[in-house]
Amino acid sequence: MMATAPEAAPAMANLSILRAQISKELRAKANEFLNSRRNANNLVDIIDHFKLCIEQKQTIASALLTLEVVFVELLKRREMCFDCAQAKTKDNSADTKYRQWLRQRFEEALQLILNSIEHEKVTEATQALVTSMKLLAAEGKYPLDKPNDLCMFPKQRLRNILQKLLLSTKSQSALLHRFKEYAEYLDFVFYSWKLMYQLVSRITFANEMFACNYLELINALPVTNDLHEERKLLCEAQSIVEEDSTQRECFDYAQTRKCINKVWLCLMQWTDGISEPVHRQMLIILLERVLPHLEKPILLTDFLMDSLDCGGPVSLLALQGIFTLIQKHNITYPNIYEKLYSMFEPEIFHTKFKARLFYLADIFLSSTHLPENLVAAFVKRLARLSLIAPPQDAIIILHFIGNLILRHSGLKRLICAQAPIEVSRDPFIMEEREPTKSNALESSLWEVVSLQKHAIPAVASAARFISQPLPATEWDLSSVLEVKEDDIFDQEISKKSKQYALAFERPQSLYLAHDDKVKQYWKLF
Repeated sequence: MMATAPEAAPAMANLSILRAQISKELRAKANEFLNSRRNANNLVDIIDHFKLCIEQKQTIASALLTLEVVFVELLKRREMCFDCAQAKTKDNSADTKYRQWLRQRFEEALQLILNSIEHEKVTEATQALVTSMKLLAAEGKYPLDKPNDLCMFPKQRLRNILQKLLLSTKSQSALLHRFKEYAEYLDFVFYSWKLMYQLVSRITFANEMFACNYLELINALPVTNDLHEERKLLCEAQSIVEEDSTQRECFDYAQTRKCINKVWLCLMQWTDGISEPVHRQMLIILLERVLPHLEKPILLTDFLMDSLDCGGPVSLLALQGIFTLIQKHNITYPNIYEKLYSMFEPEIFHTKFKARLFYLADIFLSSTHLPENLVAAFVKRLARLSLIAPPQDAIIILHFIGNLILRHSGLKRLICAQAPIEVSRDPFIMEEREPTKSNALESSLWEVVSLQKHAIPAVASAARFISQPLPATEWDLSSVLEVKEDDIFDQEISKKSKQYALAFERPQSLYLAHDDKVKQYWKLF
């Protein structure tokens, strides 16, 4: 039977006391072990307790922290190191055997800690990741195989950690979010990128969960859009291994860029049959992280062209990529406006990338040398969509239409034209895929006129521009792209309401007013 609330509280308290007692005992065993070699069996007890907690699915945080303290201290003391003479000769002394035994226990504990990164509880898995990274940093500063003062980055340890983050059975988003904290260390970033190519293959990337984790790992590694800024930070960045280092020896941007190109070009060859979430995530990371670092962005053309035909958010993200290639790398895409025109569908209002679509459309239609019949088709399609758009999107559309009319003065004929009495008489063909054949110039903006009677005053006010002299400058779309429906509601409420004081009498002191009702029934001390 389940315990009731009064019974559960003492049980939780007893559990907390038991955990505190176990943690205290583990710390005591660790101190005894570190103080004297005669207590070497304490280390075995701690590791056995760790194994027992894993088998019985108990909390492992105390054991993790204890092992972290023990092995970091052992690495600092160099008690697991061998000098050159011991390495070359077969030394069977007690000291050498003890060091070998410590190394065996270290490897055993490391494997248990790495396996704990797959723990079903996020808090326990996160602690295992943090412990692994601290042991990696300690081993880099105090290498096992070189007892001198030369630091070495433990690449194999890092590879083992990265492999645990790339599971094919569950998402590692929480751990990868914590993993980002170590991205400030450029030596860590450099060696991570060098290992990325070795962690993926065509077979593993075909697994959707693995692909999502792998892409999120790429996203966690800092690859800024400004190449020069990253290189300027080299002298200020910190090292996870070396405490006093300028990072010039342990970070090479040229090699890092080669690794990025190698990884991404391989991923581009494995895109056949990928799922829509993986496809979308690839495009987001490509646009926001990877594209500025690619040596030959033109090789992405086929991938982006194929993505344009997928529809939905994938097409929109691909459109942004093609725009970048057109703008910076001089590629040509003859049907780009037809593709952009086809993206304005009612479904766009229900995706989180709609602001990006309006932003891109504003850039594509910014030229004043575009044919008027092409721009008129966009104006009419937007006007028709504004009738069914949410209020915040209708305001964006109305401002966008106004800007297009300001750029192309010939479109004022849509305002002056006689609006049809019935929608069926509108010559504009909404179903036409080619914008220049939609008969938009023969129509009128009756949709905008009808929105002047919208129930929400903000929408009605935005639609009145068609009945007034047009402004001299364009509307700023960036100020309304992030406006939400709740913000519109709050603005309307604030126009018609005032704030009133809650006290009828202005308080003169800490005491209550003379005729206060509370004072009649309650006695204040």
